Amino acid sequence: MTVTETRTAAPARPATRPPRAGRSNGQWKVDGPTPLNANEEWKQEEGGLAVRERIETIYAKQGFDSIPAQDLTGRFRWWGLYTQRKPGIDGGRTAQLSDDELSDRYFMLRVRTDGQALSPEALRVLGEISTEFARGSADISDRQNLQYHWIEIEDVPEIWRRLESVGLETTTACGDTPRGFLGSPVAGIAADEIIDPTPVILEIKRRWIGDPELANLPRKFKTAITGHPSLDVVHEINDVSLVGVVHPELGPGYDLWVGGGLSTAPRLAERIGVFVREEEAAEVWHGVIEIFRDYGFRRLRNKARLKFLLAEWGPEKFRHILETEYLGHPLPDGPPPAPATGPGDHVGIHRQKDGRYYVGAAPTVGRVGGPVLSGLADLIEEVGAGRVRLTAHQKLVVLDVPESGLDRLVEGLEDLGLTARPSPFRRTTMACTGIEYCKLAIVDTKDTAASAITELERRLADVVADGSLDTPIQLNVNGCPNSCARIQTADIGLKGQIVTVDGPDGPVQQPGFQVHLGGGLATLERDEAGLGRTVRGLKVTAAELPDYVERVVRTFLARRSAGDTFAEWALSAEDGDLL
Repeated sequence: MTVTETRTAAPARPATRPPRAGRSNGQWKVDGPTPLNANEEWKQEEGGLAVRERIETIYAKQGFDSIPAQDLTGRFRWWGLYTQRKPGIDGGRTAQLSDDELSDRYFMLRVRTDGQALSPEALRVLGEISTEFARGSADISDRQNLQYHWIEIEDVPEIWRRLESVGLETTTACGDTPRGFLGSPVAGIAADEIIDPTPVILEIKRRWIGDPELANLPRKFKTAITGHPSLDVVHEINDVSLVGVVHPELGPGYDLWVGGGLSTAPRLAERIGVFVREEEAAEVWHGVIEIFRDYGFRRLRNKARLKFLLAEWGPEKFRHILETEYLGHPLPDGPPPAPATGPGDHVGIHRQKDGRYYVGAAPTVGRVGGPVLSGLADLIEEVGAGRVRLTAHQKLVVLDVPESGLDRLVEGLEDLGLTARPSPFRRTTMACTGIEYCKLAIVDTKDTAASAITELERRLADVVADGSLDTPIQLNVNGCPNSCARIQTADIGLKGQIVTVDGPDGPVQQPGFQVHLGGGLATLERDEAGLGRTVRGLKVTAAELPDYVERVVRTFLARRSAGDTFAEWALSAEDGDLL
């Protein structure tokens, strides 16, 4: 579908049915498409895809003040644009101010990669955009997106032109749409891969990204597709996931998972129980998203994610509706994925099936920037590598490295601040955008996490060196309750909030965190995903964070049973051991 087509078409509206008795949930196929709130009204008046033409022909020429409110705070998201937070507004005022009062005249711009391999040319374009238009900013998100800040509306058309010249886009990177896909970073090259998801991702993108029929969903819709046995796309927390499995009779294909999501009402996805052949995987994805569009709850936005529909229906009904109303045929039963075979971040040096190598490297909490991206392009060309992919863990993976170039690559990555041999905490710590740019945030995250990593590397060097700390401990830092950094599925998850502490002159409010413990997704150390626990009264200030993590890690090492992971210990430990 071309860009011109996406600008002119109207949003889809299924045939109206009589509303059911009782209060409507705004399900189009049950209650009819009559909007039940202001957000649904403007989406039906004109979809978000249409705003691109106005950005290019009006707003970029006339400037920020020419943008009407509904486009600025609504439709812009369909093209990956959010206004960023004004500097200097402290976290205690986040909930007190309106969006307009919190918003600056600059934008965050989100670029989707969808598991795509980035060539040196693409990396240079990404680096140049950062340097020329974004004050050097660029962050790898935990959804394989690249996010810029300080973007001015006048520069957006030129940024789009440059991105599209290397096959990248911001189409439906935000908004009530099919957002960027998570794809295996080692698709097509890993020696132990079950199935290469690249053809499925490309087919879905070609047929449906930018399609106005899918551009008015109840809320956002997140996709993950992998064929690697490390389960490297966090499939348990996406709206829809296709996970590589081998059917005993039908061979390699996919297991379908539906209804995952975190935020303030976390819920893990469930297996639907079907086996999806490669040739029908795109159609199955399409059926799932159509179910969400037609049956998803639209009356209340805080109940509008697919996870709430699945909670009401259950997997058996969901399968029945998918097969009978959307596919028109049954799907075979299928096996679940095997336990993960290794870490899904792919950090380190690994041999490819063609004899070359892929090398996973860790920036600090996803932060890169223009010089890093441009330097990475030069480096991979120098060593004879060809491509780079981003990961679901704020990391990157260099593909197709010849053995003769490994030493130089690892050395060059270190020079760029990208280490292929990170300390345990540099490897496993993630952080969302935080108060630096995000209007929802209450506390700083990136700098707080980076400082904590440095401190923990120093303080816990002894237990790393002697091998006592023999299990990874995931530390996820989030600036608000919305869990962009997946706090409920971390060993130690930190939810930003204002914490009241005793000061010399009475109670004092400081930036801090509520602590979640013992969560996790399926990994080599953990067969099944699970949400973490909270301990009543367990909060730490940002300044106390390294103290707390050091204390709880040392307590874990002293009191765990043999073979326990941190999560296993934290879920069963006495409250006092976790304080």
